[in-house]
Amino acid sequence: MIRICFVCLGNICRSTMAEYIMKDLVKKENLDKKFHIESRGVAADVGCDIHNGTKKMLDLNNIPYDKHYARQLNASDYEKFDYFIGMDKYNVLDMKRIFKKDDKIYKLLDFTKKSKEIDDPWYTHNFNITYEEIYEGCKALLTFLKRKDK
Repeated sequence: MIRICFVCLGNICRSTMAEYIMKDLVKKENLDKKFHIESRGVAADVGCDIHNGTKKMLDLNNIPYDKHYARQLNASDYEKFDYFIGMDKYNVLDMKRIFKKDDKIYKLLDFTKKSKEIDDPWYTHNFNITYEEIYEGCKALLTFLKRKDK
């Protein structure tokens, strides 16, 4: 089983979007039994549901999601997952600070040909661009993991 945790700041926009996009991608390839996928925030809005902008993008793209309660990343999560996938360099730095290790930490778009930050739509209000970048990153991550699994 490959255990992935997507990480952003508050666990209500980007990391939840990535969680449900990735779950949908692996299910469509009949790989869902090989993956365990969750999300966290480095400074989570603990207990909050998915942001309405994220829900709208998931709905527009027919990606199912569950009732969500934002969760904060903590040091004990390190042993629960194989991959921690951050959305930007600040998420990566925070994960390194929390875990005091970095061998499981990646930035999502590093799996694509354009390694860049995924801007937080909480601030940009542009959930369309966020969705496109996360979708591209998740597809590239899945390709990477399938190649590695062979």
